[in-house]
Amino acid sequence: MPHNLLKNKKGIIFGALDNKSIAWKVAETVKEEGGDVILTNAPVAIRMGDIDKLGKQLDSPVIAADATSILELENLIQTALEHFKGKFDFVLHSIGMSLNVRKKRDYTNQNHEWTKKGWDISALSFHKLLQVLYTKDALNKWGSIVALTYIAAQRTFPNYNDMADNKAYLESIARSFGYFFGKNKKVRVNTVSQSPTRTTAGQGVEGLENFLNFSEKTSPLGNATASECAHYVVSLFSDFTRKVTMQNLFHDGGFSTTGVSQEIIEDF
Repeated sequence: MPHNLLKNKKGIIFGALDNKSIAWKVAETVKEEGGDVILTNAPVAIRMGDIDKLGKQLDSPVIAADATSILELENLIQTALEHFKGKFDFVLHSIGMSLNVRKKRDYTNQNHEWTKKGWDISALSFHKLLQVLYTKDALNKWGSIVALTYIAAQRTFPNYNDMADNKAYLESIARSFGYFFGKNKKVRVNTVSQSPTRTTAGQGVEGLENFLNFSEKTSPLGNATASECAHYVVSLFSDFTRKVTMQNLFHDGGFSTTGVSQEIIEDF
């Protein structure tokens, strides 16, 4: 049941591809909670995905922007400021891609040109986005910026490959830039470490289904769904979390703090 948590709030959602995307669910939930959004993704992702359908569904503009390009980010943020007739309140960064994963190159045998491209898309893009938002003073006081991450930044999951390194860098950016946003803008910056989730992008990780089953059995509350993650992200966009910043917040049913569950012991 909607609670109008985001009434009169507005922002940008990066990364919606199709209805399996967490960013897609976030955008829908923002609308349900009274907020307005601009949707954005890379031009190739817009061509390949269904984001235009979501834009029509939510009556929201869809603006193509390559998040690795400062110029395109500047154009996007300026367009958002004009569309919203002033500053806005929240941003979701839900962007990640590894060519090494896609092309099945093992972590011990990476193509480092692919590694750099994946790092730029998945992690450095977050710094570029924050820098543009900061320079343009685009967010209202008590605004909120959230990026999606994964526990592979803290623990080793071999098949997650170089995306683990990208997520570790992403989380560090949130802490480092979060200090300046908090001190000088009174804006929050956090990362949400979500359960493994059946997204289109996640299908590229080898052994995903087995790991989903393992995580489900390990987590006391079970895996968090994309829709549940969307509700959590919306809570971080709301005024109820004004003093939460520079945190990596685990939304994983308790997986991150469970050593082993009875179900896993019995399976062995």
